[in-house]
Amino acid sequence: MSARKARLTVTVDRDLIAAGSAAVARGRAESVSGWVNQALAERVARDRHLAALAEAVGAYEADHGPISDRELLAQTHADRRGAVVVRGGLRARPRRRPKLA
Repeated sequence: MSARKARLTVTVDRDLIAAGSAAVARGRAESVSGWVNQALAERVARDRHLAALAEAVGAYEADHGPISDRELLAQTHADRRGAVVVRGGLRARPRRRPKLA
């Protein structure tokens, strides 16, 4: 164990232990400890990212007022119109080409 690491004893669901062991068996992790360490690191990164997003939304709303349900719905529709399906069961709509002047 390196100087950066500390021992931790936790209780987890049996299916998670099995998943970690399976990841090791498939060569996706060096050990269950390494697999758990990576999962915890990913969770920390995710939590930091969500906190930064919440801060950005808070700053935006402080300057421009609360984002309404109507604005969220309009953005959802705009995002769906602009989305391109790269795999899956849905067919992508053909894109319109801009007319050249």
